[in-house]
Amino acid sequence: MAPSILIIGATGNTGRSVTETLPRLLKTSNTLSDHRVIALTRSLDSPEAKKLAKLSGISVIEQNWVEITAEWLREHEVVRAFIASHNNPNQFAEESTFHLAALQANVKYVVRISTTAANVRPDSNAYYARAHWAIEALLASPEFEKMQWTSLQPNIFSQHYLAPAVEFIQRYRETGEQGTLRLMAAENGPVGIIDPDEVGAFAAYLLAQDDTTVHNKAKYVLNGPDDITGAQIVQMIEQRTGIKVKDVSYRDLSFLDSYYEHKFAASGESKNVILSMKRAVGLVWDGKCTSSTSSKEVLELAAPKRTPTDVLKTMLGEQ
Repeated sequence: MAPSILIIGATGNTGRSVTETLPRLLKTSNTLSDHRVIALTRSLDSPEAKKLAKLSGISVIEQNWVEITAEWLREHEVVRAFIASHNNPNQFAEESTFHLAALQANVKYVVRISTTAANVRPDSNAYYARAHWAIEALLASPEFEKMQWTSLQPNIFSQHYLAPAVEFIQRYRETGEQGTLRLMAAENGPVGIIDPDEVGAFAAYLLAQDDTTVHNKAKYVLNGPDDITGAQIVQMIEQRTGIKVKDVSYRDLSFLDSYYEHKFAASGESKNVILSMKRAVGLVWDGKCTSSTSSKEVLELAAPKRTPTDVLKTMLGEQ
């Protein structure tokens, strides 16, 4: 076998784009053209996995990443890896276990997905942001010195931010009824939301670098090219429906209550911990997550280009 680059979360928000972009970049690499790309999936029968399996230069393997060991990594000759972990309360335990296995297996370079940069701090009110800070602190420790890594800190994903707008437009077109428009966005708070496909593409460019030294221990901030406010989202809706939106609930995080009830309540997870997610959005509303905060390395290597309008059109099937 040949050395391989492992993609964990290959069918997810960012991993899909990594998987689609990386083989093309490897073809022109001076040192990596002979490397295999392994895309992990929990089910080979899923529609997403079947699509990836049709791509040239990809080996799709059914494997739960949380069960990966150093022996597994050595067996598959993994030398570089991408990981987009979940954000459940046990994230630190499971992701740190993978990084330890990677260190022990002599994996040379790891690119990981973190969260909104302004929240990645030890005193973050949101539990998952503290977990991302802890993972970065672990990787930066002397004990992990021989494994290079880069942590990507993307802004809120465009599709998630715009989902209520798409739902509102589709409902109005189907029924002629408005209902309440519930937006996570603040009315006047600018946010540089980003398409996760462009986050994945940037990760692929990092993984395809002949020399990753310059990106070692880097924490890159990724935003979309344009900021958007809640009021501007309303304007986008009104332009497409030809009506005046009557009832808007800004800074609406009620969906997180349903998220807790459907995903965690039965398992006994702490409601206090899970709903701390609500407190992560304050810095977003305060204008600390605008497109101006993007890292220059992102703009130089693979600058995001998809605007909120572009994403909305795609979500509505208009392009």
